[in-house]
Amino acid sequence: MLAALLTTLLFATSAICGYRTARQIGGVEANFWRIALATIFLTIWANLFGTGFDGAPEWFMLSGLFGIGLGDSAYFQALPRLGSRRTVLLTQCLTAPFAALIEWLWLGSKLNLPEIFCIAVILTGVAIALAPGDHLKIEPRQLKIGVLACVFSAIGAAIGAVLIRKAFAVAHAAGSFPDAGTTGYQRVLGGILIPTIALLVFKWRSAHAHGGIFQEKTWQVSREKWRRIWPWVLANALAGQTLGVTCMQWALEQTNAAIVTAIIALTPIFLLPMTRIFEGEKIGVRSLVGALIAVGGVIGLTVFR
Repeated sequence: MLAALLTTLLFATSAICGYRTARQIGGVEANFWRIALATIFLTIWANLFGTGFDGAPEWFMLSGLFGIGLGDSAYFQALPRLGSRRTVLLTQCLTAPFAALIEWLWLGSKLNLPEIFCIAVILTGVAIALAPGDHLKIEPRQLKIGVLACVFSAIGAAIGAVLIRKAFAVAHAAGSFPDAGTTGYQRVLGGILIPTIALLVFKWRSAHAHGGIFQEKTWQVSREKWRRIWPWVLANALAGQTLGVTCMQWALEQTNAAIVTAIIALTPIFLLPMTRIFEGEKIGVRSLVGALIAVGGVIGLTVFR
């Protein structure tokens, strides 16, 4: 429970930082740099203090491919379109029911009626929070893309979380008990490939406007802009992909994916005061009620599981 709550706080902090960087350098580049920095930090930890490739690295890397590579890439496409609060609300609250469904279909974890009811409550809360009246300032096309990106991100995160549970089971069955930082390192190695490819594709397309892929303008972000955003990029990498994911690995080693992702879905509540302070975003009654209903469903899901 403590590990999952720490993850929630760290993910909320990461969402604020991610929104700042995605707005200034784009979701593709912001996502790449956070994962690249986290890879450096976790590599240092795993090889100096952890156990490197001990355990079940192939399973953790596969988890990273889905959760970090696919899920987070979609997440960073939603952030600049919907803002941090709406993106986190939709993504995190949908991850819990998706994880419960995947566990049921793959690992045989059955859902009882109270759990199904709680999932319905979560979806209802999300629908209320995302009702059109609360998003009149968002262009309809951007809203649609953002919502679809959140759904895709939630599916990727859910698959990744269930795969982590499988990875720990395989490692423990082999008599190996790697620490959370080591498994986070193995996971991020599987997750960095897709953001790297996405960045190269993005830069390749940008090259047509700047005379070639190797031209300085293709890769350049102004020195002044980097001076403003590097603290946010660093904080995003530390809070989200380094410390946040490490705490999530710790939680998933001991608790099933549906419960952990359900607790992490409390992130929107942590974000309410943060978005008011850092983004100046007014919190409408409908958004607040929808968030509270969704989180109430998450709490119920946690209790009944």
